Amino acid sequence: MNKQNGFALATWTSFIAESQIRALLRYKVKYYFAGGKPGVIPTDAFAEILAHLSELYKENPELAIEDLNYGPTGGQPWFLKTLARRLHDVRNLPIDPETEWENVTITNGSQQALYALLDTLIDTGDVIITPSPSYLGFLVPAVKLGARIVTVPTDLDGIIPEYVERAIHLSKVKFGRTPDMLYVVPDSDNPKGTTLPMSRRQALFDICETHNVLLVEDCAYAEIQFKKTLPAIKTLDKENSRVAYLGTTSKEAAVLRVGYSVLPPAIKEQVLKDKGYLDLCTSTLVQRVLDEYYSKYIDDAMKRSVPEYYKRYKAMAKAIDESFPAGERTDPTGGFFIWWESEKKDFDSKKFMMDVAIPNDVIYVPGGPFYPLTGYSLNEDGTDLVDSKVQPNTMRLGFSYADEEEIEVGVTRLGQLLTKELG
Repeated sequence: MNKQNGFALATWTSFIAESQIRALLRYKVKYYFAGGKPGVIPTDAFAEILAHLSELYKENPELAIEDLNYGPTGGQPWFLKTLARRLHDVRNLPIDPETEWENVTITNGSQQALYALLDTLIDTGDVIITPSPSYLGFLVPAVKLGARIVTVPTDLDGIIPEYVERAIHLSKVKFGRTPDMLYVVPDSDNPKGTTLPMSRRQALFDICETHNVLLVEDCAYAEIQFKKTLPAIKTLDKENSRVAYLGTTSKEAAVLRVGYSVLPPAIKEQVLKDKGYLDLCTSTLVQRVLDEYYSKYIDDAMKRSVPEYYKRYKAMAKAIDESFPAGERTDPTGGFFIWWESEKKDFDSKKFMMDVAIPNDVIYVPGGPFYPLTGYSLNEDGTDLVDSKVQPNTMRLGFSYADEEEIEVGVTRLGQLLTKELG
């Protein structure tokens, strides 16, 4: 129990801080490389959609009343059918948009889907495997709900299946439990920006099949790919029994807080039950806007936005290579982020950000929050699970929001400051 001002707060409030990324949104700086804010939004498309809906509602007030009202918890059928069609036609998911559209569920952002999945499946002491580092928006709710997090090593191709297999074995030995869940972001992951090759996607699917582990596939950046887009792991799940597929409109449309998922049926029903208590339903008006977007605008919008994000990525990569001190960066083929690690292990990127970077009008996300607050890591030779440790000499740099010129100037400034600090 956490007591403040005479109120007895829940225990988690004493050991879980505000999201680092949410906290950083409060800082107003000229060079913003922190949260993954989309900076290329098809505002012209949304202007047309809103103008069209305005006229439509004037002509049909009954439709306006429906769209401004409560709706089904899992989403409006007409929107689910639109999403099912795109998931089938573009992502090649094994879903029949005519007869299986009800397999699609929407939530208020994919973040809500992650929370509801954890809330539905995890009891205190249950085991979850994630890459190291991993998305903090998954890690923190998992710890809050009592999960044991086991992180496994990654390289420039993402999570390493061999180590996942070893972590499952060691979980059975150390905790007497098979992990409940494996969480991955296969396409330009958050925070490192790495993409899993198809061989690893197949290997992870096979491992989860063998050990009866739910594979949570967070495809937030699947549409933001600069080169070839690889098939989702969900394409291997022909029976819809092994993979929880999560997508989001925030990266490919606008931040209207709508996520969409395809879940195994038994899990879907419980997630919808949970969502019903979290928010009752998702705004029908927002679904109507997005239905128009996904039906008529998305392909043209992505043809314009993805090349622009690619230019921003190239500008950031070039500025890092030319101005940063000794260290290593990732080389993403999509998404919003580059991960940088100083060769000096004792460098504290959070302290440096607060003391030096922010006063010089630059902000990023320190790497620390992408490691679990508590939990375990597979050791280097894969023989044991040891207490997880934060790597403070890391940072995530977002290239999605600032334009090329701002990136070039701001990242160069950051590099000069780092060089002065680290030599």
